[in-house]
Amino acid sequence: MSVRDDFTDCATDVRLDGKVALVTGATSGTGLEIAKNLARRGARVIIASRNPARLADARNTIIQSSGNQNVEARQMDFESLSSIRSFVDTTVSSEPRLDILINNIGAIGLEDKLTQDNLHVMMQVNYFGSFLLTYLLFPFLRASAPSRVVNVSSLGLILGSIDFENWNKVGQYSSFGYYCNAKLASVLSTVEMEKRIRGSGVSVYSMDPGLGKSEFFRNYDNQLIQTVFNAALKKFGRPLPRVATMAVFLAVDPKFEGESGKHFRDCHEFYSTWLSNDTVLTRDVWDVSKRLVRVSPEEDWEFNRY
Repeated sequence: MSVRDDFTDCATDVRLDGKVALVTGATSGTGLEIAKNLARRGARVIIASRNPARLADARNTIIQSSGNQNVEARQMDFESLSSIRSFVDTTVSSEPRLDILINNIGAIGLEDKLTQDNLHVMMQVNYFGSFLLTYLLFPFLRASAPSRVVNVSSLGLILGSIDFENWNKVGQYSSFGYYCNAKLASVLSTVEMEKRIRGSGVSVYSMDPGLGKSEFFRNYDNQLIQTVFNAALKKFGRPLPRVATMAVFLAVDPKFEGESGKHFRDCHEFYSTWLSNDTVLTRDVWDVSKRLVRVSPEEDWEFNRY
């Protein structure tokens, strides 16, 4: 099957006029294409990044591509949990609703260090930040229901492990190892979240986008790794606008209304990992994640049961 044929089932003409969508990691690559796609459907699109200049450039690109002026660029630094909390406060206070959250942010080759939140930077950027963002936005998503969350994962999750004692230890894993661990945790927390929010009107999915024609390895200090791996992606990866259709399809198409908690690839349900069936592990991933991002009693919608 050709690359293009992989996407024949991802087409949908669903409009999003009057809807609000938030896309993380949307200043370049697949995230930018996702934001363009949503804007073309008429949604108000919020993009988030810590870099004001890249945010402004991305906003202009989305507007020019879609003809939709209703695009908001808002600062948020995934290396800072306080920045995420501030972003959530601003979003909830300034937006009328939130219908779609696409957790697309992902990075590899970041420095082997802890953030100010005492979490490994690779784990925080690739997992803990999105976990906290989603947790804090859930009440707003519920108030806007029916609404959807899409967690963009990676096939690399099959090489990941869950070792709570060493998740955030500096020097414990390679950058790719941390990345795989983070993507595995994302899928397992998706499974657990579905159990805890069932009946709320909010659906949550995870997906494997495959390799896209991007510069995903741009953060590596090693110039050889940057050059060789980015060249390979450009040659063998999937066209980014096509990759973006998968996340959008999950976020908008009616056929997925009863599929919450599942994992997808090429717009069809796809095997993720046998660990997703381990109910004790998914519960522990959820509870440990809540503890590490320091969900407060006031933020804890599970304690203040809806």
